[in-house]
Amino acid sequence: MTRPQPRYRRSLGDLSERALAFWLLVPAGLLLGLIALYPVLRLVYTSFFQYQLTLGPEASFNGLENYATALRDARFWNALKNTSLIVLITVPGALVVGLGLALLANLPFRVKWPVRLGLLLPWALPLVFVGLIFQWFFDSQYGVVNDIIVRLGGERQFWLFRPDLAFWAICFTIIWKTSSFVALILLAGLQTIPKELYEAAEVDGASPFQRFWRVTLPLLTPAILVALIFRTITAFQTFDIPYAMTKGGPGNATETLAMYVRVTSIENLNFGYGSALAVLLFLLSMAITVVYLRYVRGADE
Repeated sequence: MTRPQPRYRRSLGDLSERALAFWLLVPAGLLLGLIALYPVLRLVYTSFFQYQLTLGPEASFNGLENYATALRDARFWNALKNTSLIVLITVPGALVVGLGLALLANLPFRVKWPVRLGLLLPWALPLVFVGLIFQWFFDSQYGVVNDIIVRLGGERQFWLFRPDLAFWAICFTIIWKTSSFVALILLAGLQTIPKELYEAAEVDGASPFQRFWRVTLPLLTPAILVALIFRTITAFQTFDIPYAMTKGGPGNATETLAMYVRVTSIENLNFGYGSALAVLLFLLSMAITVVYLRYVRGADE
């Protein structure tokens, strides 16, 4: 009588590389779906319901009514306008300032750590803390900015009480805060450019501006695009600095779309409409990301 042969058990070492990679990524995929995908799907689901706690705990399905309400909501369009202006002003501003800081930090200093530390400090400060600092800077009574203006012979300005001045004060603060993040990304890109290219261009008689325009900028384009993607997405989601400086005021002059989502969901307890506003904000961020990625793919081809 022959003994039965033991059944072959397949171990991880017997799997193909593709199958092994799949099973190793399953836990990470499940965790990512739990903490990222589920909240987004839940947000989209809630946006199709009339769900306002001040009217009762029950939620009733109303289809696209929340989105139609947003299109008729003047406050939504005002918040969208403010958000778009912040993006159009602060993203190029942070790029220009960040590029200058990165070029400065890339110079051959003998001691580089003070320059690098100067780039890290603004980026490391919490957003709300930065907003509170600059709220004090732009205070009409005892702020540093008005003190400098008065010492130079000018008049005190009510920076945070006039809609135009408050908006520009917020944009200045955001540029100061975010330009260091852009500079860190661009500095990493600058350090990957071979020095031999600059030496060859200098031998050919290229001026410093020509070396910057013909060598630095083309090779720095991938890093610039990465910085623009991150900076544009976070600019659309701007909340902390305007909230800390003006709470969206005076009136709703500096209220962003993220701030309006908070007011609708947290203060008014209208989770259905707030979810619809958050979905619109998410779609705007995704649309900008797709545009950038299509441009990056086209540039690579």
